[in-house]
Amino acid sequence: MRAKWAGIVLAALLLAVPLAIAQDSSSSTNKSTGTEMKNATKTAGKDVKKGTKSAAKDTDKGVKKVAKTTDKGAKVAAKNTKKDTKVAAKDTEKGTKVAAKDTEHAAKKTGSAMKKGVHNVAHKMKKTGEKPAEPKPANSAK
Repeated sequence: MRAKWAGIVLAALLLAVPLAIAQDSSSSTNKSTGTEMKNATKTAGKDVKKGTKSAAKDTDKGVKKVAKTTDKGAKVAAKNTKKDTKVAAKDTEKGTKVAAKDTEHAAKKTGSAMKKGVHNVAHKMKKTGEKPAEPKPANSAK
């Protein structure tokens, strides 16, 4: 039981010593309250000034970075637009050539068919001995 009490007393002393030292440390400096307030104000002023400079510097860096990124993005967009325009123009030109070629081919076929059709009609008329009808002007006075 004695060992138990000795442990409790020792623990209480160990806990009390830091409290006693902490209270004694403020009395060892011989500064008045006015001096302490003055120093605290100076320190706060310096901290605010330093923080303001740091914030301004960071803001400046951020603005420069955003401007650089925006400029780079605009250049890339312009380059891509130019490239896409060239591709579109090339595709349009190619499509136009193909369409013209197809139209020409269709016109040749149609013309050929028309010639054959006229030839066949004329050939039939020769065989039967019929003569094509004479074109008569339209009488509008009837």
